[in-house]
Amino acid sequence: MNALPPRRRARRPRRTGRLLLLPVLAGAALLTACAPGEDTAAPPRRAPVTAPAFPPAAGTLLVTDFGSDTVTFVDPATGPTGSVRVGTAPYGLAVGPDGRAWVATAEGVAVVDTRSRTRLALVPYRTRTGPADTGEYRGGGMGIALAPDGSRVYVGVNVPGGDGVLEVVDTARLRVTAVVPVGRRPFDVDVSADGREVYATGHDSFDVTVVPATSLRPRRIEVAPYGTEGGLGSWLKPHYAAVRPADGRLLLPFEGERLVVLDPRTGASTVEPMTANTHQHGATVTPDGTLLVVGTGPIDPAEDAGPSLTVRTPDGHERVIPLEGPHESVAVSRDGRTAYVTGGFTRDGSWDGITVVDLPSGTTHRLPAGHRPLGIAVL
Repeated sequence: MNALPPRRRARRPRRTGRLLLLPVLAGAALLTACAPGEDTAAPPRRAPVTAPAFPPAAGTLLVTDFGSDTVTFVDPATGPTGSVRVGTAPYGLAVGPDGRAWVATAEGVAVVDTRSRTRLALVPYRTRTGPADTGEYRGGGMGIALAPDGSRVYVGVNVPGGDGVLEVVDTARLRVTAVVPVGRRPFDVDVSADGREVYATGHDSFDVTVVPATSLRPRRIEVAPYGTEGGLGSWLKPHYAAVRPADGRLLLPFEGERLVVLDPRTGASTVEPMTANTHQHGATVTPDGTLLVVGTGPIDPAEDAGPSLTVRTPDGHERVIPLEGPHESVAVSRDGRTAYVTGGFTRDGSWDGITVVDLPSGTTHRLPAGHRPLGIAVL
C-alpha cells in the first residue's frame, strides 16, 4: 500500500468562486456543505405522485425526498413510479424483510408499507428539536437503522445547537422506548450483525458513540485522523460508517485520503490510505466486504478531485469512478453489479435524480428520482 498522505490543516468554508466541476452551480454551495451556517431555503414541496397500490417489483428503489416531505419509488430502468407523504425533510431510511420502511424525518419516524404504498404511522420523537424545518441543519432524524430481528429501530436525532440523541423505537408498539445521548449531528446509525451494539456517527463531535442494545449505556470513541482543532468549522469530520462483515469493525472514510478502521469494542483503530482525494459522505459495504464510498466533490478545486464513487475491495484495491455533480448516499443491487448513488446532496448543488453505475464496466447514466433524493434502499 502507498504511504498515507500528509495531514491536512482543518479548512473552513469559502464563500466566493465557483467549482470548476459544476459550471452551472454556485461553488459556495459545496464549499459550505459541512460547516455550520445558515441553510438556503429548500424548494417548494411537491405533491405526491399517485400510483396504484401494488407490491414493488424486486429491485425497486426507495429514496427519501429531502427537499420535500415524501419518499419516492423508483424503477431502476425508467424512473419514479409513485410517492408517499411521510413528513418534513426525510433523511435516512431502513427497510425490513416485512416490507415496512422506517423513515427519519424532521417530525418523527414515519412507517411506510412499501407493498400498499401507504404511511402507516408517524412516531414522534421524545426529544424537542424545534419546529419541523428543512435544510442540512434542521432538527430531527438523520441516520436510522433496524435491529436484525426487526424489534427495534434506532434513529439519530439532531438537536440544533447541542448534542444529539439516539431514540429507540419499539416496532410493535410504535413508540419511543428510550433516549440515549450521542454526538452532535448523528449523520449515520449502524447496528452490529448480531444486534448487540448500535453505532451513532457524530459528525460535529468527531466521534462514534457505541450503544449496547441491552444496557443502552453509551461509550464515546473519538474518530479524528486529522485532529479536531478546526472544531465546528472543520471539513475533516466523520460522516457515514459501514460495518465490515468479516469482523464487525467500522469503516469510516475521510476526504478520499484516509480510511479509519475502528474496533468498536476496544476503541482501537488503524488508518489506511485512500485514493479519491475528494470530500466523502455516503458509504455502504456489500456482503463480500467491498466498500463503496460517495465523493461529493472538492473542498478546494485547486487541490482536490471531483465527485466520484470509490469501489474498494477487501484487500484495499480501489477503483475511482467519476460522477457528474455532487451526490450523497449509495445502495447496491442484490446481485452486486449495479450501484445507485443519490443526487440529493445535503446542501445546494443537489439534483433530482440518481446516478446508476454499472460496477463491472464503470459506465454511468442518470435517472430521475424524486426531489433532492438523499437516503436510498433497494426493495
